[in-house]
Amino acid sequence: MLFSRILGQQHIKNHLTVSADSGRIPHAQLFVGPEGSGTLPMAIAYAQYILCKNTDGENTGGNESCNIKFEHLSHPDLHFAFPVATNDKVKKHPVSSHFMEEWRTFINEQAYGNAFDWFQLLGIENKQGLIGVDEATDIVKSLSLKSYEGGYKIMIIWMADRMNTAAANKLLKLIEEPPQKTIFLLVAEKEEQIIQTIRSRCQILHFPPLTEEVVKQGLVSRGILAADAAKIAHQAQGNYNKAIDLSLKDSEDIVFERWFVFWVRSAFKAKGNKAVINDLIMWSEEIAATGRETQKQFLNFCMEVFRQALLLNYQTQELVYLDMKVEGFHLEKFAPFVHSGNIMEITKELEDALYHVERNGNAKIIFTDLSIKLTRYLHKKEA
Repeated sequence: MLFSRILGQQHIKNHLTVSADSGRIPHAQLFVGPEGSGTLPMAIAYAQYILCKNTDGENTGGNESCNIKFEHLSHPDLHFAFPVATNDKVKKHPVSSHFMEEWRTFINEQAYGNAFDWFQLLGIENKQGLIGVDEATDIVKSLSLKSYEGGYKIMIIWMADRMNTAAANKLLKLIEEPPQKTIFLLVAEKEEQIIQTIRSRCQILHFPPLTEEVVKQGLVSRGILAADAAKIAHQAQGNYNKAIDLSLKDSEDIVFERWFVFWVRSAFKAKGNKAVINDLIMWSEEIAATGRETQKQFLNFCMEVFRQALLLNYQTQELVYLDMKVEGFHLEKFAPFVHSGNIMEITKELEDALYHVERNGNAKIIFTDLSIKLTRYLHKKEA
């Protein structure tokens, strides 16, 4: 992975390569950044820079055979851990080593992808992938062995914020006092979901969202016209993964928009019209039939639409980037129904629903309850 292929984040590239050149390599580092900011590609490029003894700020000029191994993600001293779950291929005790073929495909095709993209590739979007205690046991075993090439061993833990408590506690001592020349690179989106005892043992690097110009140039390099790329970059809000999805018209947001519009229209009409409640129940059943990862993505999408509507309602158009594609739905007409009198309550209900979905609550009950509450909040007057 060449640093030059990673979009933006030049100050982080410089920091990592200069510190590696001078031999100052912390044994545990945490890369924290929002989706599509390049945390995973950066971790892989940094690992290559160290293991292949590259210099001058780029992954060239060092050990050529080592660099070739990295092109195929087959270096014996590079280890990965990531969220998994059982699927048709692995029926029990799933760990990352069972899915390395799929992982290499994912990195080659969607290096900026999110957890939902990864779960779709594995066919486990109906489940909640995590890094469990079986994975932690595998990590301890693999890192207890000597380095194959006599140098560093590097463990990249992607989506470390999806590591459960049992796994985190099992790895705590190893992260605190790793074997000689062993480096942990933890990659996460939600720093606060990693237990404090692990965070406190890591040097933390925060990745900002990419600028619109950087996202635009990345899209142009994929053959997209500059004008189209600029529009997509504005909508993507620094998320290159979302920008690619939008350019391919493959974003899950397209389906989420249809669900959202039907939901708020039905909720608005339900007051004084009991027959519409059946529509909301049917809608809840449709959402409940999807996987929990899809439900979580959708609830986060709903929160963002309500936030955008609120900004539009209070005349801050320069902060509004959402471009809804559903025929007949206009955000500016919906915006007056989202205001200071109901936004806190709506947000709380969405967050509560997300909490219960994450804890395997009955999805049909969760979304039906959320829908009935929304019928009241949409008709609430601003104070």
